[in-house]
Amino acid sequence: MNARTHRPLRSALSVLALAGVLAAMAVGCGSPGDGEGGGDSAPSSPPSSARAVVPPEPHVGFDYQIGGAYPPPPGVGAVSRDRTAEPTDGLYNICYVNTFQAQPDATDWWQENHPDLLLRNAGGAPVIDQDWDEALFDISTPAKRERLAEIVGGWIDGCAASGFQAVEADNLDSYERSAGLLTPEHDLAFARLLIDRAHAAGLAIGQKNAAELAQRGRALGFDFAVAEECGQYDECGPYATAFDNRVLVIEYEPAGLARACERWGKTLSVVLRDTDVRPAGETGYVRATC
Repeated sequence: MNARTHRPLRSALSVLALAGVLAAMAVGCGSPGDGEGGGDSAPSSPPSSARAVVPPEPHVGFDYQIGGAYPPPPGVGAVSRDRTAEPTDGLYNICYVNTFQAQPDATDWWQENHPDLLLRNAGGAPVIDQDWDEALFDISTPAKRERLAEIVGGWIDGCAASGFQAVEADNLDSYERSAGLLTPEHDLAFARLLIDRAHAAGLAIGQKNAAELAQRGRALGFDFAVAEECGQYDECGPYATAFDNRVLVIEYEPAGLARACERWGKTLSVVLRDTDVRPAGETGYVRATC
């Protein structure tokens, strides 16, 4: 594992460098707002759904738009957008939900309404993912997992109501940033609740990152995987094996794109994006495929 746990840093320097390297690749321009929004409350029980759960097809053309929606480029058959955005007609739509950590702009809401559901260190301060300034959820007990699943489950239900076909459950690897307070078993136990909620709503659900948990995630019920920088760090194989090539790969460096395309370009869905996943039309937008 690498120090960044395969989640891109929001570094202006890296974005500029990446844009410069890719200037010759004829990518467009754009900007983000990769937020999941505030921590709103959830309904007490999930809605029933007769909709069949359908995962994305292997090697589908893919675009990653969690930083802001824009018309998908030609050749795109599946797109991932923030849960506050609208899906696109005629495409396979994946709803991004930060399921294991709080969005930075929602931390105050959690502190005011559910302070005990934030993971805290020995001094009582929230444990923070320093790369993203996100407070980790405390999923260390069954009771807290159930309470969190009601809130996060409400967001998942909202994805289904908006017309998405799947949900991208971010931060399955939160235990790696928990200073030893969480374990993979805690994350997987919470994931089980989210999988059940998504399937009840008629949504496929994707495991986000944590290559070392790919086989366990698939056995648990995840339908596909979303993998950041698995080409860069040579970790696409575990996802491809576990999910029968139903893997959506996002790279943030040209070298990572080259590696992913060389080994996996004909089997997995691979896209290069700028680290802030800006919408097309804004300065700094970067997008390329194999």
